[in-house]
Amino acid sequence: MSAGSVSKIEINVEIKGKSQLKCELKRHLAPKTVGTITRSLPLEGNAHIMGNSFVYMETKINVGGERQRNQFKKGDVSFMPLTGSICFFLNDTDSTKAMTPIGKITSNADALSNTKSGDVFVITHAAV
Repeated sequence: MSAGSVSKIEINVEIKGKSQLKCELKRHLAPKTVGTITRSLPLEGNAHIMGNSFVYMETKINVGGERQRNQFKKGDVSFMPLTGSICFFLNDTDSTKAMTPIGKITSNADALSNTKSGDVFVITHAAV
């Protein structure tokens, strides 16, 4: 967890062999979901691409929807309860599936545009 706040959890997202980005999970957006994800770190999985809308990785996390919505901005991070996926938005998107907003990408968001299906994501706590 970040030293400054318990409501914002800093994480690193590595695209193995390519790049790294930093994200902030915000507990106030979805306390149960963010807590479950934080306790499950580190996570590793293959990248999947949903058109030019978002990149996601499936996890084994099973938590119901929480304060779901369908509209997301570039740089948003969400959780899709239906598939247990963590999603990183490449562009402003009106999604057909409701998702739980969980945070924001805070640095190097453009690195996601170079992601290919099958790339490996590794999500860990940021070093304090």
